[in-house]
Amino acid sequence: MHNDLVSIIMPMHNSASYVGEAITSVLKQTYPHWELLVIEDASKDNSCDIVRTYQEQDSRIHLLINDHHTGRPSSPRNMGVKHAKGRYIAFLDSDDVWFPEKLQQQIPLFEDEKVAIVYSNYEKMDEAGHRANRVVKAPPCATYNQLLSGNVIGNLTGIYDRQKVGKVEFLHVHHEDYVLWLSILKQGFIAKNTNTTNAAYRIVAGSISANKLKVLPWQWSVYRDIEGLSLLRSSYHFINYAFKAYFKSKI
Repeated sequence: MHNDLVSIIMPMHNSASYVGEAITSVLKQTYPHWELLVIEDASKDNSCDIVRTYQEQDSRIHLLINDHHTGRPSSPRNMGVKHAKGRYIAFLDSDDVWFPEKLQQQIPLFEDEKVAIVYSNYEKMDEAGHRANRVVKAPPCATYNQLLSGNVIGNLTGIYDRQKVGKVEFLHVHHEDYVLWLSILKQGFIAKNTNTTNAAYRIVAGSISANKLKVLPWQWSVYRDIEGLSLLRSSYHFINYAFKAYFKSKI
């Protein structure tokens, strides 16, 4: 297990300012058994040239080309999942970074047969990459029912074991990462936290994730349209979600 391949999925669109930093953080991993699949999503800058420079240095880096901008990360991520060769599937956006011990600390937790997802705490940073110890701490573990009250799995920290659950792809919906984690835990597995901080999430002005009011209808849609919960159960989890989201935004 500790020698199994991790496939890292990195969608990229006009990421020239940040993608080099993201790739470098993968190269610094103390766990050496990985492949990085960068999915180019019709960038208009020199993102591809930057990735090719790194490819010349390390054969574990692969560039996949999507000629038409899809507008959502689900399509390029699914392209990466389709091409992935690893037992473990991990995600890192092209403007975020991992800390060196991330994979080394996460992979051993999959020894528990009930664990299909491993995640970590993460830190927020501004556009320039400045960090101020703004750590988003997640609970030590999560079940399907617990995750319904809010997504505690930062996508940049999550890994799933496809030997246990198969290749799980993203639905073309809002909150697609949250829906993916729910679909795995719904099978009866649990998600486990390393209880360490292993990544940094970049807050970019104008990003969708920064607009908390805009995503409220998306969360409700997850409950009612995707998970098919009753009105009462949806309301219960939605109130819990809103409460947690408010305090998370203050970090």
